[in-house]
Amino acid sequence: MQIIHTIAELRAWRKQQSRVAFVPTMGNLHAGHMALVDEARKHADAVVVSIFVNRLQFGQGEDFDRYPRTLQQDAALVATHCDNAVIFAPDEKELYPHVIQQYKVEPPAIQDELCGAFRPGHFRGVATVVTKLFNIVQPDVACFGKKDFQQLFVIQSMVEDLNMAVQIVPVDTGRAADGLALSSRNGYLSEAERAEAPRIHFHLDRMQMAIRGGERDYAKLAQEAIDDLKARGWVEVDYIEVRNSKTLKPATHTDHELVILVAARLGKTRLIDNMDFVI
Repeated sequence: MQIIHTIAELRAWRKQQSRVAFVPTMGNLHAGHMALVDEARKHADAVVVSIFVNRLQFGQGEDFDRYPRTLQQDAALVATHCDNAVIFAPDEKELYPHVIQQYKVEPPAIQDELCGAFRPGHFRGVATVVTKLFNIVQPDVACFGKKDFQQLFVIQSMVEDLNMAVQIVPVDTGRAADGLALSSRNGYLSEAERAEAPRIHFHLDRMQMAIRGGERDYAKLAQEAIDDLKARGWVEVDYIEVRNSKTLKPATHTDHELVILVAARLGKTRLIDNMDFVI
């Protein structure tokens, strides 16, 4: 396994490969990322894992500066899962040579809903950096986790709309034993907050069981969860919504493929999660 820092070196390596799978990350890797790497190995002869903390997808006052940078630890972890893997870890000047990115990929209206309503410009930053990385890596397959369900939807739609020659493979959310979705930001939680954090998964499970049981008042189910989280000391609940998992439009009573999405703040940490299912 090797670490590559420049686009020229990565492209030279790519010319020597046949089929390549790609796992884009911001580093500080954990078991959830390794599930993506394990899935990627099934689809290609070689795997590229990018590690780049993308300034474009962070809003003002967010955690760009304190986001963990753990490159050597990340590389060692990837090496335990994949023999024929390359870490692509460019610096900002390499990926953004003009400092200010002059051309950006603009997602449609969904970018301003759900997480986008609370993180203006976030999905523009995601779509732009992923497009750049696709252009550099030229992968046959790219693996994205379902935990960032809206991000997955934006990337899938972008690839289809722009006729990109890459297959997107969704990978189920990795979870701790108590149900908490694995995330690099879990490291920000205090011991007490970590014990409380699985409450999100509790409500996702409760809501999907109620819906499977015939409940169709989605707003009522969401409000019950919001009230409970606030009563338990969660700082803010940005949203809890039931949507059509294929279109991300608000779910109707006739939809059968659903996803419940949630974003909430516990202490200083913003946690997201979701659960998709068919009724």
